[in-house]
Amino acid sequence: MFEAFLVGPFLVWTRVVFLLLGIWLSVEFFLRLSVSAHLSIQHFQDKAWQYLAAFLGGGRLFAMLAEYHVYIGDPIRIFIVWDGGWSFIGGAIGVGMLLWWISRTHRATFLQWLDALVPAASFGLFFDWLGKFVSGHAYGRPSDMFWAVTYDTLNVRYTVPIHPVQLYYALFFLLLTFVLLVIRKRSTRAGEETLVGVVCAALVTFAFEYFRGDFTIPVFATNLDIVVLCALFLSLGIFAAIELKLTKRSVMVYQSALVGSFTLYIIVRSFLHLPSHELRFSQFLALVALLATIVYVTVHRRKYPHL
Repeated sequence: MFEAFLVGPFLVWTRVVFLLLGIWLSVEFFLRLSVSAHLSIQHFQDKAWQYLAAFLGGGRLFAMLAEYHVYIGDPIRIFIVWDGGWSFIGGAIGVGMLLWWISRTHRATFLQWLDALVPAASFGLFFDWLGKFVSGHAYGRPSDMFWAVTYDTLNVRYTVPIHPVQLYYALFFLLLTFVLLVIRKRSTRAGEETLVGVVCAALVTFAFEYFRGDFTIPVFATNLDIVVLCALFLSLGIFAAIELKLTKRSVMVYQSALVGSFTLYIIVRSFLHLPSHELRFSQFLALVALLATIVYVTVHRRKYPHL
């Protein structure tokens, strides 16, 4: 373990070094990909402070959500922003949300920007997970594999060899970055990098999270919940595809029926005694991201057949 090191009188956290390196290289990578796709990056200079706030704010929010038990027990830590609690993927999502809002008035669609953002985020996550490995964050479950590692720190609750799940993630995101670059050179339609990147990341995250041994937000879901969630996204995709062909009244009826059906299920679900599966919150988010991306790319291609 190499959690921190001294530079003169200063204590430098190794995870922060990897984070800063990942941020620097992924931002540079993202801008280069954007320019190569003939996307205008002038607005990043004009709204630099807004993007910085979205990046830092999203990263901080996701970090607090992942370790909510720490901040609930000590609410003052919410305002101690130098405690190292920050999430790279949360920062990328924050930038993505702001980019979606700003790109509404641009010639390029949001999906074209995502095709540049997803490979850059994957590259940054490689460094993020390396930093987590050396600092003992997001550690794994006990393992008897020969590549298992042992931590000697209070951050890790196991004193036996555990899965180096951080390295699993790091190697995956590095490989995914190269795969997305190959796809980018051969793609003919917008959304191929986004679809492959998010779908692969969601499926691998869902699998790798079973090797995690740290605390998280538990989500208890039944098989019926997953079916209803898939049906909801399918309905949203159908609605987005036929929205322009519907009258204003038909749109209101469709939306009301969709919201009403989902609300009714939430109410009825509390009375259903069905066997449930315990998922980590990140697995639930991976499932939502998977469904949302498939729907969004499909609808975008129907709406912009020339892209």
